[in-house]
Amino acid sequence: MNLLDTTHSALRSLRANKLRSALTALGIIIGVAAVITMLAVGEGAKRQVAEKLKSLGTNLIVIYPGAVTSSGVRLGSGSRNTLTENDARAIQDEVARVLAAAPGLRGTGQVVNGNLNWSTLIYGVGPEYLTAREWRVLRGRGLDENDLRSSAKVALVGQTVAQMLFGGSDPTGETIRVKYVPFTIVGLLDAKGQNLSGQDQDDVILIPISTARGRILGQSQGRSRTVGHIYVKMADGADMKDAEERVRELLRQRHRLQADQDDDFNIRNLSEVVQAEQAASDVLSSLLAAVASVSLLVGGIGIMNIMLVSVTERIREIGIRLAVGARPRDILTQFLAEAIILSLLGGLVGIALGVGGSLALARFAGWQVLLQSQAIVLAVASASVIGVFFGWYPARKASRLAPIEALRYE
Repeated sequence: MNLLDTTHSALRSLRANKLRSALTALGIIIGVAAVITMLAVGEGAKRQVAEKLKSLGTNLIVIYPGAVTSSGVRLGSGSRNTLTENDARAIQDEVARVLAAAPGLRGTGQVVNGNLNWSTLIYGVGPEYLTAREWRVLRGRGLDENDLRSSAKVALVGQTVAQMLFGGSDPTGETIRVKYVPFTIVGLLDAKGQNLSGQDQDDVILIPISTARGRILGQSQGRSRTVGHIYVKMADGADMKDAEERVRELLRQRHRLQADQDDDFNIRNLSEVVQAEQAASDVLSSLLAAVASVSLLVGGIGIMNIMLVSVTERIREIGIRLAVGARPRDILTQFLAEAIILSLLGGLVGIALGVGGSLALARFAGWQVLLQSQAIVLAVASASVIGVFFGWYPARKASRLAPIEALRYE
């Protein structure tokens, strides 16, 4: 009996019990659909996390001022003005493979355009800030050294601010009032989206740090060249842990800290945050796939169960076929073919349902999903393996029946 005859015979047997065959394949259908959908959801979640992490900037170290202790009470991070623009310049000059060290000040304020106003974050920064954050200027220009030296009243605005104050029109060249001080918009920033904490990164205005210190963020920050943070952008391939230690050592030397004294600054290595978030996403994807795979296992057990019932019901048929010259391997091949066909048909229907379910989640639930060809191939391969694995025992049992005993069975 060749492969084509075996396939035709298996299909005839399955068509003879259409409802039972459909119910048997249902477990595989649900399993394959679940695997594809869960993998798509998991990959979508990983991409979403990756996009948010990328928006923060890669190879980035962020330095904040340290805490101060007063009467035994620790007042929290940033309670001391321990960082300066000179610290940022020293990091840029003395730490290897630093692309940009961007000092900055941060505050909030009301921004006005005509009869429209909006409360937003105000950052005082230098030209290197956009390099450190990997932030592109969509229209206009960025800040330059002349803006810093002259304390120019120029600003870059984020997409959210532009939308709230100008609607859909181009804001470059327009004048706005930031805390009652007129500023000319010289650039529109590209969209960044939300960060990992859900904050809208596009709800921001960037102005020269010298202007921010002297005109906008108050005299408390205007007494010296202290800054609220320093973003340090490292070159691709740099050892981020080593870079973090070199920055720490340099700042401790500059701040004249003794060996027994704690750091008067805080360092956050965002590459470690990236790795932790990616690891969490990988675990989530693996968990979702493992849960969905249970459905495939249940479907395989269902195939074995029904095939065993089928063997019992067809003992006399098997006996007749053996009596007229069929070999045991022909019986084995036929029953195994039935199991594999059930699995493959269930796999194909499951693929359609999985793809449809993923697209439905993306459209109606607003989830980000990512369908991958590898997931579909994996689902089909799993269905085939399950057909062979769970169909082998019933097929082997059928092939080992003695013809005389099979013919006597009632």
